[in-house]
Formats: sequence, structure tokens, C-alpha cells
Amino acid sequence: MRAATVIPGKPGSSAVDELPDPSPEPGELLVEGLLAGVCSTDAEVVESEHGASPAGRERMVLFHESLGRVSYAPAISGFREGDHVVGVVRRPDPRPCPACAAGQWDFCRNGEYTECGIRGLDGFGSQRWTVEPRFAVPVPHRLGELGVLTEPTSIVEKAWEQAEFVARRSYFAPRRVLVTGAGPVGLLAALLGKQRELDVHVMDRVERGAKPDLVRELGAGYHTSLDELDFEPELVFEATGSGDVVFDVLRRTARNAITVLLGLSGGGHTTRIPAGAINDELVLDNDTVLGTVSANLRHYRGAVHALDAADQGWLNGLISRRVPLAEWQRALRPERDDVKVTVRLAD
Repeated sequence: MRAATVIPGKPGSSAVDELPDPSPEPGELLVEGLLAGVCSTDAEVVESEHGASPAGRERMVLFHESLGRVSYAPAISGFREGDHVVGVVRRPDPRPCPACAAGQWDFCRNGEYTECGIRGLDGFGSQRWTVEPRFAVPVPHRLGELGVLTEPTSIVEKAWEQAEFVARRSYFAPRRVLVTGAGPVGLLAALLGKQRELDVHVMDRVERGAKPDLVRELGAGYHTSLDELDFEPELVFEATGSGDVVFDVLRRTARNAITVLLGLSGGGHTTRIPAGAINDELVLDNDTVLGTVSANLRHYRGAVHALDAADQGWLNGLISRRVPLAEWQRALRPERDDVKVTVRLAD
């Protein structure tokens, strides 16, 4: 079989390799890979020092966003041949820590977790892969290729869950939501806000094209600057990773606001901030800022439910390009109007 492989952190090491077909361990599923989704994390694994290969190996199969079809399922697995599935990305550490033991490996306490296609485990960028049933999430056939959006939607599902957990601290009935960033995560955050029948607004610097069109088709407001807002958001989902945007947003939120940080900034940019003023704003307004990463099984299941309830035409608009496996490196090079790029594994 063919697979997209890389030596994590070694630029120029990406390849399409011919690998032996995997043999499932007792109890495992054998899955035919259909699509792999591409995000900035994949580029970081290829181009920077992010990521780590499986123990004892130099190369790793890339991609953590998946969609596959079960080709072999043990009788006791709960799956059948032909089922569509996605694989859970983060796996619990081997000890395990208390959080991992409780099934909350997205909150791993000792940092010894592994992640498919990122850290210590092969990803899903191969024509066949195996997975334990407990780390496989069923996807309805009617979603078709849109099932590849499950993993990024799980990240957003968790972000909404965390915001709603915090909101229970007191009376809180938010109506106005701001999403900063109109990439896949930002657009999916907006989708889940509209599914909750909230007044959703998205801010991104792009003035025209697929992103503003998708926002407006969703029935949300679109802005290219925070200065255009004529309201104070009560819920914010920050998906740009820009320190400048983060701290600008924190100065504009309503009382009791909750801001969820979903984007990474990296260490190469310094932002000057009025720390004292922001501290006073957070304290005096009872504001909350929290970060969130990864997801566990309930978030994947919630993501499937959200995608199944969404307009499939709108979801199709998120997938900008489908690149063949033989040319998978093209998927890492952004093109105009890209939102979500996928790799076709059968090609």
C-alpha cells in the first residue's frame, strides 16, 4: 500500500512510500483509508521540530484527520464491514494518569499521551490502517466524504462544551457570539453557534471569496475588523492564534464574557499589551479566558451529530480541494480561497 510519510521536523523528508499492508492485532479493525484532512499541524510536523515518530522508527505516516471504510471487523467489535469510521487522534498515556484512566486523555496530566500522525503513532495518511474499536468513531454513510470534517469539528465541540461548563458558574444567557478567524475551525465554531440559535459574528481579514460567502450563507455576520463590531460579545472563540487579536478582543468583551482560545501563536512574535488594563477588565467584569486542545470520545460523537444536522451543501463548501495521494505535498501549499484541503488516499 502507499502512504504519505515524513521524518518529523526534517524539511524535505516528505514522501509517498510503499509500505506493507497492516495486519490488525486481535480485536482491531482493518480500515480502507478514504480521505485525510490537512491542517496547519501537518505542515508543522513536516517543516519544523513539532512531532515525533513511533518508537524505534525514523519515518512516520502523516495526517491526523481521517475518514475510512471498515474492511474487516471482529464479531465483538460493534462494527461491520462497510461502516464509515474516523480514528481518534489522541490516545491515553500507558501509565495511565488519572485523567487518561477516566477516559479524558485530552486532559492528560503527565504529557505522555500519543497522537496519530503527530506524536509517537502513525497517522491516517495511508491506504489501509488499523484501529482499536474503542478509538474508532462511526460516521453515517449519508455524510459521505463530509465525515472527514469530524476531527476538526470535535475540537470545536469540546470548545463549546468548555464554554458552557464555565457559563454554569452563574446566571448566563449569552446571545452574541464572536468567532475570530474563518478557517475550518472558526467556520465550524460558527456553525455550532448557529445550531444553538445564537447571534453569530465572524471576523477575518479576507474581504471576499469563499470564507465571507460561507459565513453569510450560514446566516452569520461577517467583519474584517474588530472596529466594525457594534456590540460587546458575550462568547468568543478565538481561532487565529494572533496575540494581537487575542488581547484586542479581551478589551472589547461584555461583562461575564467567556473567551475560548483555540489557536496557537508560536514563539516568534512579541505583542505589547496593556497588561494592567486587561487584568482589571478580567477581574472587574468576571471574565473568563480558557484554552482548549484535542478531544475525547464524547466530543467526536457530538461532532458527528452536529455534522449530520448541518446543511450538506454548506459543509461541502468547506472542502476546497481534494489532492491525490501521489501529490499530497501540494495539500500543504495554500491556494487562494482554500478552507479545508483533503487528500484522496485511493488515488
